[in-house]
Amino acid sequence: MALNNTYDARLVQQETAVGAGVQILLLALIGTAIGMGPAGWLTGLAFAIATWAVLSRALHRSRLRSFGAANRVTLGRATLVGGVTALVADSFQDSPPVSLLVGLTAVALILDGVDGKVARRTGTSTPLGARFDMEVDAFLILVLSVYVSMAMGPWVLLIGGMRYVFVAAARVWPWLTAPLPPSMARKTVAALQGVLLLVAGAALLPHAVNVAVAALALGLLVWSFGRDVLWLWRTSRVRVAPPAHEVRRELVAS
Repeated sequence: MALNNTYDARLVQQETAVGAGVQILLLALIGTAIGMGPAGWLTGLAFAIATWAVLSRALHRSRLRSFGAANRVTLGRATLVGGVTALVADSFQDSPPVSLLVGLTAVALILDGVDGKVARRTGTSTPLGARFDMEVDAFLILVLSVYVSMAMGPWVLLIGGMRYVFVAAARVWPWLTAPLPPSMARKTVAALQGVLLLVAGAALLPHAVNVAVAALALGLLVWSFGRDVLWLWRTSRVRVAPPAHEVRRELVAS
C-alpha cells in the first residue's frame, strides 16, 4: 500500500514537471517569433520555476492521489500567464506585438471559466484546485496592471496589488481571514478585471476611453473589496461581543 501511495505521488508530481517543460517550450516559441530580450527570458523562466516549485510543494502537502483534469486546465492557463508575464517584462525594453499579448491573455481569460466547470462535472473540486485557480487569476491581473500602468500611470497598479495588500493586511488583522459568504457580485467583479484591463491594454480605443475603462475596473474592485471588508469587520464585532445576559450581569455587579 505504501508503495502505491509513493507511486501515485510521483505521478502527480510529474504533472508539474511537464507543465514547466511546456512553459519553457512556449517561451522558446515566443522568443523565436519576436526575438525576446533577456528580461523576458529571465522573467518567464523565473515564473516557470516558481510555479513548479510552489505547486509541487502544495501537492506534496495535500497528498492528492490524482492531479485531475481541472488542475490540468489551470496549469495550462498558468502556462499562458507565464507567456504574458514574459512579454510584459520584455516590453520594458521593446514593445511586444500587442496581438500576441492580447491573444495569450484572451485564451487565459476564457479558460478561467473552464476549469471550475470541469471540476464540478468530474466531482474533483479541491481546496488546492480552488487556491491554484485564484492565484493564477490574481497574478494575471497583477501582470496586466503593470502593462497598462506603463501607458496610464502607477495608479493602475492598485488593481493588481489590491488582493496582495488584502492578504498582507490579514496577517495583521486575523478577522480578515474569516470565510466570506458566496457572492455573484464578487465573482462578476473579479471576472471583469481581466477583461477590462485587456481592453485598456489593447489600446484599440482612444486613450481617454482606455483610461475610463481602467478607472472603471479600479472602481468596481474598490467597491467589492470595501463591501467584503465591511462585512468581515461587522461579523468580527458580533463574534467578540459578549451575550446580552452577560452584559446585564456586569452592570448589576457594578
